[in-house]
Amino acid sequence: MFRLAPLTRQARLMPLRQFSHSIRAFQKVGPGSSDPVKPDAKPTTEAGAKADAATETDAKPKKRPLSRVAIGGSNQSQGRSNNSIEFASWKAVMVLIVGGGLFTWWFSREKERLRIQKEVESKRSYGKPLIGGPFKLVDTNNQPFTEKDLVHDNKEFSIIYFGFTHCPDVCPDELDKLGEMLAALRKDNIKLHPYFITCDPARDSPEIIKEYLEDFDPSIVGLTGTYENVKNACKQYRVYFSTPPDVKPGQDYLVDHSIFFYLMDAEGKFVDVIGREATAEQGVEKIKGHIDAFIPESERQARKEGWLGFLYK
Repeated sequence: MFRLAPLTRQARLMPLRQFSHSIRAFQKVGPGSSDPVKPDAKPTTEAGAKADAATETDAKPKKRPLSRVAIGGSNQSQGRSNNSIEFASWKAVMVLIVGGGLFTWWFSREKERLRIQKEVESKRSYGKPLIGGPFKLVDTNNQPFTEKDLVHDNKEFSIIYFGFTHCPDVCPDELDKLGEMLAALRKDNIKLHPYFITCDPARDSPEIIKEYLEDFDPSIVGLTGTYENVKNACKQYRVYFSTPPDVKPGQDYLVDHSIFFYLMDAEGKFVDVIGREATAEQGVEKIKGHIDAFIPESERQARKEGWLGFLYK
């Protein structure tokens, strides 16, 4: 008797798989359709293709645009950019601080200069008339000397002392103090023109004055003249002096006179006085202050017309 070989497991499952595929195909095509469709078949119509393409396009993730910054350098570039901005901000702050400080310093200094200038203007006259004016004298070389010779360039001031060579104590003390002031100013490269005008022209000839001043600072210029010319110079500077009446020729006498140093600016105008009670150091400080605050008249007028002109009025 002939016996059939037993079916393998794969052979037994094959009809079931075919039946399952047929059912799925029937569900996709729908009832009434006579064209079987393969399970993995794709639509062949144009509309279906477009719809599938749209669906597939939507399903794909969108790609980001490539960065223009080189790969690996974006963080460093951004860091450098942030550092540059921060550095620039600090530079701007420092410029503002330094600029504000300089402007404040300049404004304070200019204000102090103007204060001194106004004080000088008030001291130039005690009501009326002004201190200082025209005079005619001669120096120790018998050369004419007038008020115009007190005008100097480069902001160089002058200082005038009235006295006489036969003075026993006051004049030598004051001329020693003048020498100390001149020496201190030279150390700071400040040139001051010193003058000695005698109040005793009857005894103080140019030769005697020249020899007398050699015991003090050699830069001091001695001035004398006729009695009337000396009297006029003293009057211009409000210097009091007197000699005893009825003095006989050859008789010794003392001259009473005012004891002040008269400080004149570079334009030959009176600035201030330095009294006998002032020390050489105090005199030097006063002279430096006035020299530093000095503004020529032409420059002063020009500044009045500038945008800070209100400070100079």
